[in-house]
Amino acid sequence: MRFAVLIFISIFVLVYSMINYYIGLRGWQYLGSYIPMLTRSTYWGLFWSVALSYLVARVLGGYLPEYIRYYLTLIGAYWLAAMFYLLQFFIILDLIRLVDRYLHFLPLDLKTSSSMNFIVGIIGCGLVLLLLTYGTWNAHNPKITHYDIEISKQAGSLGQLHVVMISDIHLGEIMHNGRLIKLVEAVETLQPDILLLPGDVIDEDVGTFIKQEMAATFQKLNPKYGMYAVPGNHEYIGGQIETVVRYLEQAGIRVLRDEYVKIADSFYIVGLDDKSRVYYESKEEPRGLKQVLEGVNVNLPLLLLNHQPNQFDEAVANGIDLQLSGHSHKGQLFPINYITKAMFEVDYGLMHKGTLHAIVSSGFGTWGPPIRLGNRPEIVDIVINFLP
Repeated sequence: MRFAVLIFISIFVLVYSMINYYIGLRGWQYLGSYIPMLTRSTYWGLFWSVALSYLVARVLGGYLPEYIRYYLTLIGAYWLAAMFYLLQFFIILDLIRLVDRYLHFLPLDLKTSSSMNFIVGIIGCGLVLLLLTYGTWNAHNPKITHYDIEISKQAGSLGQLHVVMISDIHLGEIMHNGRLIKLVEAVETLQPDILLLPGDVIDEDVGTFIKQEMAATFQKLNPKYGMYAVPGNHEYIGGQIETVVRYLEQAGIRVLRDEYVKIADSFYIVGLDDKSRVYYESKEEPRGLKQVLEGVNVNLPLLLLNHQPNQFDEAVANGIDLQLSGHSHKGQLFPINYITKAMFEVDYGLMHKGTLHAIVSSGFGTWGPPIRLGNRPEIVDIVINFLP
C-alpha cells in the first residue's frame, strides 16, 4: 500500500511539474520576454515560487508559522485554478498554430506582428483573472435550493419534516470559521427541524477546526431533532478520523458510521461510512446497507446519508425513502461538471428511482481552489410530507 502511494505521489509530482513547465514556458514566450527589466532567471524564480506554493504548504506546513502556511495555501489554491485554465488556453493556441501550419488560415500580418504574442498573452491572462474573480464571488454567495418530497409512509405523529442538508463544507484554512459563522446564520434563518451533513465537513486536517473553535460555532444551532453527519473521503484522507469524530460530536453533531438512529419514534436516519475508509484506515470492507439496516422498522421512513452519490440500487432494494449525498461538487470548475456527470448516475439534483428519492448537492464549500465556475454552492432546504 505504501509503495503504491509512493508511486502515485511520484507520478503526480512529475505530471504537475511538466504541466507547470509548459505553462511557464508559454508564459515567458507570450508575456515575460516582452517585459522590460525582467530577466529569464527572475521570471522562472517567481513562477516556480507560485507554482509550488500549494505543495510546499501541504508538505512542510507543519514546520511553518501559521500565517505563512495560510498564505502559501491560498496562493497555491488560486494557482491550481489559474493553471487549469491557462493550460487549456495555451493548448488551444498551440492547436491553432499547428492547424495553421498546414491550412494557412491566419492572416500573415497577424503571424508576423512583433507585438501579437504579447497582446494574446495579455488577453489570456486577463480572461483567467476575470474567471478567478467571478469564481471567488460565486463561491462566497451560496443559494438556497428547495425540494418538496412526498414519502408514502406514516411517520408516527409527524405529518411533515423540515430538513436542511449541507454537504462538502470542507472546513479548514480556506473555509475558515468566518465562513462557518455565515453558514450557521443562514441555517438559523431557515429554522429546520433537523440538520443533516452528508460528509466532508472537515477538509483533511482537523487542526484549524480546533484552533478556530468551530465546534462552538456549530453549537449555536439547536434544531429540534438534532444534527447528524457521516464521514466523507476527506475526513479519511487526513488520517485523523477518530479525532474528527470526537470534535464533531463535541460540536453537537452525531456522526453515523454504518449505523442508524431512530428519531422521535417516527423516522430513521441511516448513515453509511465512506467507502474510502478501506484506502486510508482499514482494509475491512464497509458493511453493506442490508447489514446496517438490521433491526429497523421498514414501515417507518428511512433517510440515508451516503457521502458519495452511488449505491442507489442498493438503497431501492432495502426500502430507503430518501438518500442525501454530495461529493461531486457538480464539478466545481467548468468543464469538470461534464466529467462528474459521466462518472455518476446523478451528480446533482433530484432523482427518482422506484420509491427512492435521491438528492445530490453541489456542496457549500470548495476543495483546492476557493472558486466555483459553472455551478453554485448551496444550502439544501427540504420539506418532507408523510402520509397522515
